[in-house]
Amino acid sequence: MSPAAAKRTLALAGVALLAALVSLALAAPERNHGTPLPKPVGTWYRALAAPYSPAASVGRTACGQRIEARTMGVAHPVLPCGARIYISYGGHKVLTQVIDRGPNAPGREFNVTKALADEIGLHGTKQIRWSFAR
Repeated sequence: MSPAAAKRTLALAGVALLAALVSLALAAPERNHGTPLPKPVGTWYRALAAPYSPAASVGRTACGQRIEARTMGVAHPVLPCGARIYISYGGHKVLTQVIDRGPNAPGREFNVTKALADEIGLHGTKQIRWSFAR
């Protein structure tokens, strides 16, 4: 391999490595790093929720979010995209946000991503508690 081709290959490998690191950083769950979490605001509401997996063919949610295996978020028909809320179920309380529209199932108010459902132990349609975050 010529020195020019070797330099080009090395440069492309560097760009590929940088792209991989950036994509991992964007896909990684948010860490707290000592910053206090916002407190729940006001009333805790009750609602039916169930896990869901948006169709892979969609690409992005109605809020523009790409859903991956570790994405934690909820779908709600009315709450604005990006609204931060606490979801509480089975003794677990998690801060999350609205990342999609839905659900379309009668009587159900929230869909939760598989990662969030696994985090709080939600399997099937169950009653959860939720509250707005500051």
